[in-house]
Amino acid sequence: MGKGDKKTKRGKIFQGSFGVRRPKDKNAAADKAAPRIAKPKEVKEPVPAKAPKAAAAPKKEPRAKKQEKAAE
Repeated sequence: MGKGDKKTKRGKIFQGSFGVRRPKDKNAAADKAAPRIAKPKEVKEPVPAKAPKAAAAPKKEPRAKKQEKAAE
């Protein structure tokens, strides 16, 4: 789908032709399009607040690194 595709708007522009994807008269295309009907917005019920999480377990202290053997 690019410049070589005759059925896309970009292809029509590249070839300099007009058609369904690229009508010559912009007003004519707007007349054919169906008018959009606004949908009523749905009212969402509020979500109840979540209960607080239980206290996390205490973190373990990192182990001490093994001491390197002293050069004898």
